[in-house]
Amino acid sequence: MEWREYAAQMAELARDLLARESVQDTLDAIAAAAVNTIDGCDAAGILAVRKGRAVTLSSCGDMVEESDRLQGELGEGPCFDLALQGNDERTYRIADMTEAQPGWPRYAEAARTLGIGSMAGVLLYTDKEDFGALNLYSARPNTFTPEMATAGWLLASHAAVALSSARTIDQLQHAMETRHAIGEAMGILRERHHLSEEDAFNVLRRLSQHHNVKLHDVARQVRATRPDAD
Repeated sequence: MEWREYAAQMAELARDLLARESVQDTLDAIAAAAVNTIDGCDAAGILAVRKGRAVTLSSCGDMVEESDRLQGELGEGPCFDLALQGNDERTYRIADMTEAQPGWPRYAEAARTLGIGSMAGVLLYTDKEDFGALNLYSARPNTFTPEMATAGWLLASHAAVALSSARTIDQLQHAMETRHAIGEAMGILRERHHLSEEDAFNVLRRLSQHHNVKLHDVARQVRATRPDAD
């Protein structure tokens, strides 16, 4: 690998990821970048474990979703373990999947039927949170050398920062949309029932508590009662 060229690719990728418009778009771009920039990588995906269940957040290429499904179903596998608890290095590398894997015997057998020759993975994480594991797949054994695993770690480091930024932007956008919806709903109630701003908000709050529905969902329901609502 030409590291100067890879560094230039990482700089361009960092700009591209930060320009993505949503968390999902960022996740998809990360998986695609792994396939496009890491030598020998035939497929890549991002796996998270939520309440003990494997969830494929993004995938690029064949075998990813089936591999994730099998690991979740069997409760074992390198991606599952990494996403669930990590390890001291927060990475793994399996040079030859055709060899016995004592840690994941059932998954290893299933992986061979999927045509997986070698694997590597690294956690996507920042100081504040883990996003899941970025997993790399190759149909050929001995693809992911230590140098290739390092390339994956560099990619994941860039990706985690962009993902954290994208999640923050999504949260801010959602907060703004929620505030706008609540404001519109309050305006409808004030006009319809001649309420003060405080009383209109209290009506929304009581409906939310009584029906155990989030405030912004109550606001959307009120907005839907307008004669001109779509």
